[in-house]
Amino acid sequence: MSFWDIVWFIIISFAFVAYLMVLFSIIVDLFRDSGTSGWVKAIWLVLLLFIPLLTSLVYVIVRGKGMAERTMRSRAEAAQQEQEYIKQVAGSTASPADQIAQASDLLEKGKISQAEFDTLKAKALAV
Repeated sequence: MSFWDIVWFIIISFAFVAYLMVLFSIIVDLFRDSGTSGWVKAIWLVLLLFIPLLTSLVYVIVRGKGMAERTMRSRAEAAQQEQEYIKQVAGSTASPADQIAQASDLLEKGKISQAEFDTLKAKALAV
């Protein structure tokens, strides 16, 4: 096996992996698109199975802009959900003074006993 055979193998391997990435991106986009009917999705999948290169080129040309928009929308929704989760987790911790004030209000309303208040106060001050 010569040096150029190895280089050619690397180039072909790279092209094959890139093609697989495009193919999986198309399949993910097909299932992400809620505006496309099931029959149209099935037709695209059958065409991708039997005429993969031509179908993938046509798909990227015809639906490439929508594909990019759906990907950006999906990533924006994921980022928003992440931010909401972070705010929810971070917002649940109040300062020790706030925790003691809330426990004091509960004690005044008779919802907790003095022993429970002392426990909550000790816990808040330990943080």
